[in-house]
Amino acid sequence: MGDSAEYIYEAVNIKNLFFFYSGNPVMPIEPEFITQRQPLYPLFLLMVYFFATNNWIVLLLQNIFSVINILYARKIFDKLGLDRCYYWIFALFVVGYPAQMIYANTIAPDLLLQTFALLYMGSFIDFVQSRQRKSELMMGLALIGGMLTKPVLYPFALVHLVLMAYSGFRYKLKLQRTIVLAIIPLCAVLVFNYWNYTRTGKFHFTSNQAFNAQYYFYPYISTKFGMDSANHFLSKERAVAATIPDFAERYDFEIDRGRQLFLQNILPYSIYHLTGALRIFVEPGKAEIDLFTGQLTYGRLYSKKEAGFYAYFREKGWGGDSVKEYLIQNPAMPLIGVIILMNLVKIAGVILLIAKRTGRRFEVVFMLLFIGWFAVAAGPIANTRYFLPVSLLWIGLAVMGYAGWWGKRRTRVPDKAQIG
Repeated sequence: MGDSAEYIYEAVNIKNLFFFYSGNPVMPIEPEFITQRQPLYPLFLLMVYFFATNNWIVLLLQNIFSVINILYARKIFDKLGLDRCYYWIFALFVVGYPAQMIYANTIAPDLLLQTFALLYMGSFIDFVQSRQRKSELMMGLALIGGMLTKPVLYPFALVHLVLMAYSGFRYKLKLQRTIVLAIIPLCAVLVFNYWNYTRTGKFHFTSNQAFNAQYYFYPYISTKFGMDSANHFLSKERAVAATIPDFAERYDFEIDRGRQLFLQNILPYSIYHLTGALRIFVEPGKAEIDLFTGQLTYGRLYSKKEAGFYAYFREKGWGGDSVKEYLIQNPAMPLIGVIILMNLVKIAGVILLIAKRTGRRFEVVFMLLFIGWFAVAAGPIANTRYFLPVSLLWIGLAVMGYAGWWGKRRTRVPDKAQIG
């Protein structure tokens, strides 16, 4: 995928130069590439590259992790009372979400992030059921692992602190013990920020944060005013930022500019952002499937002309000829239709679970909050890649919804033998 080269660069740079840098080392050093990619996935690659730079071995390991993740996710819901007779639904939903297989076979950190997300949630369930200190500690360590894999989780360190403080109050635990363990991820963020400060002169977690502060408005402007306007906007913003030679000042400028854009468009952009966040639950991952099968190239994907589903029908209209032409050009559409249907079925299952009165409401609510964090963080750039880390949790919740519904119906409908 497009970001793969940067993770590979960083792994090789660590191996050869002990330099945590995701850019090409023979080119002039750019501070953005020093903190653009979190270090844990490059270190994972390095475990293989230390012996041989062979990505086939990496993909083999990722497929093993994928299977382990699926089994561990099922174990999490076993602890929440899922009966074995519903395992087939869990398996069906996993098969109906090809992103799990695609990213197991892609040089990208998302599957590793899924591992840490599951460890975090599994440890949370253990903590709720046992109140053991080791479960609290494992939650913090899993959260740190996730933060150092992708930055989406680092602001969650504050949510984690609030959650554990509430849990300590709820379960009447020693406040000192709870706070000490809960504050560990937040301390890790501060330490990592300081390390970045020593390397770049800016106290921050990732340079991607400054980049995305403006980039999130790119799809918004594209949708509202067209691709030409969006390209002009982004080029202009990047050109202005490039005139600032100091990295720290450039970073602050981009963050401030993103904040300014948000405040100028606060209502329409907020609606657009939240709509994108909701779309992630239905998103079938067509671009990922086309890239994986070779139907789509990165040259076409990043061309200045829109080529997506929505852009196509905005231009061509919804007439019969347009639909026919689109289906001919996109042979994966029958599969996409099945995936969308499966995603809608999962949404219905989660709605059933929410509507059901359950003794596990605290765990379910927090799991939904955790999943929602990833959805809101993705916003207008929502796709299966950003949802993958929590996709197995979403599947498990949907299965529990159907299990509760069918179980309730069984108790209401008497057996035929009893009627006779």
